[in-house]
Amino acid sequence: MKNRIFVTGSEGFFGSTLIEHLVKKKHNICALVQYNSFQSIGWLENLDKSIIKKITIIHGDIRDKEFLEKNIRNNDIIINLAALIGIPYSFTAARSYIDTNITGTFNLLEVAKKKKIRKFIQTSTSEVYGSAKFVPMTEEHPVNPQSPYAASKSSCDSLALSYYYSFNIPVTILRPFNIFGPRQSPRAVIPTIISQALKKNVKTIKLGELKSKRDFTYVLDTAIAYEKALFNKKCIGEIINIGSNFEISIKDIASNVFKILNKKVKILIDNKRLRPSRSEVYRLYASNKKAKKILNWKPKYSGKMYFRKGLQHTISWYIKNSKYFKNSSKYKI
Repeated sequence: MKNRIFVTGSEGFFGSTLIEHLVKKKHNICALVQYNSFQSIGWLENLDKSIIKKITIIHGDIRDKEFLEKNIRNNDIIINLAALIGIPYSFTAARSYIDTNITGTFNLLEVAKKKKIRKFIQTSTSEVYGSAKFVPMTEEHPVNPQSPYAASKSSCDSLALSYYYSFNIPVTILRPFNIFGPRQSPRAVIPTIISQALKKNVKTIKLGELKSKRDFTYVLDTAIAYEKALFNKKCIGEIINIGSNFEISIKDIASNVFKILNKKVKILIDNKRLRPSRSEVYRLYASNKKAKKILNWKPKYSGKMYFRKGLQHTISWYIKNSKYFKNSSKYKI
């Protein structure tokens, strides 16, 4: 039987992009979408019909172990993208992050233990590192989660590795830095800048911390990294950073957006958008040497010029799809 790739969190920004890329590369995809009464498939609806018809879409919940046991097959490759990801919400609803992120990952690993799966790719986040203690940040950088969200994801990483060591589950942990690109939620910093800047006659936009620096990695570059990990045996038991090896401040991102749109806009600091002071992560800047060595992966959109190109692609997409993002300025970053 041909290997099937079972993808959780399929309906999201990155999940939909990854699935689109994998289908184009002739992979057999089963996409798990969070069950909802509207039978919505999220951003998968934005894909071309020729892509959608090649995907097996199922509705369910990673918190339901019995459901997963019924739907995951022997020899599947599991890519776990499903997670609650909004950092601000984790300050007020931390238990939700434990239930979804940790319990959901545990359920998938338990099913993986029973089935003869080919690979289990767990999605981490650069947020587990906390503010950089040295740069560029290698995989040996200390883990210091500064939010309940980051703590839940760090726990998932440890849990996944423990199943590799204890039960010989072929686990790979990919640790993306800040992914950006088309379809991203306005809760993320780049879309919230774009969505506010696109408003007619805009004079000001509201943001949080401006000095923080991030390593933004274009969404398609990240999808390619995941594809390269699918059948790579060298990455089993490894944590691998997926980052562009380029950092930029939030203030400079906003300046780039204003220049691309040819607008003069003033930035106002909105205290409601600021994290608690000790929770703020001021710098994330990836070393991607391990990804280059093990996965033979190199991001296309890296460096100032290529970051700007990725930003232009993203802005163009938001202009064409503005109907999806009304009232987006209300979101925190």
